[in-house]
Amino acid sequence: MIFIIRTTTGQPSGFDIKMTRRTPAIVPDSANHIDYFCLGDPAEAPIHTPVHDGWYADETGGGMAIWGQGLFWEVRDTPFTIKQACGPDAWPAAQQHDDAAVNVRQAIFRG
Repeated sequence: MIFIIRTTTGQPSGFDIKMTRRTPAIVPDSANHIDYFCLGDPAEAPIHTPVHDGWYADETGGGMAIWGQGLFWEVRDTPFTIKQACGPDAWPAAQQHDDAAVNVRQAIFRG
């Protein structure tokens, strides 16, 4: 799962850092802070910021696309060029889904 460690004290250890950026000025008390987008278990980070589905731009024209509340992500050099990605195969075992076909119409319109 991806989460953010926002700090002024330097790179956090013990986490696989996928992207780094300066904390955007729109964030309260963001001066001199760096956002580290970490892959791992957020319970192991003493202080972290959860991510939401969306686009997190970096300062170089790329960024990180996140969906599934941090389970799915893509690091991009540009908005259209994927550098690294994580899909459903990396979900925790308890959250794995089988690829069985679903009749969406019947699932939505029961009755």
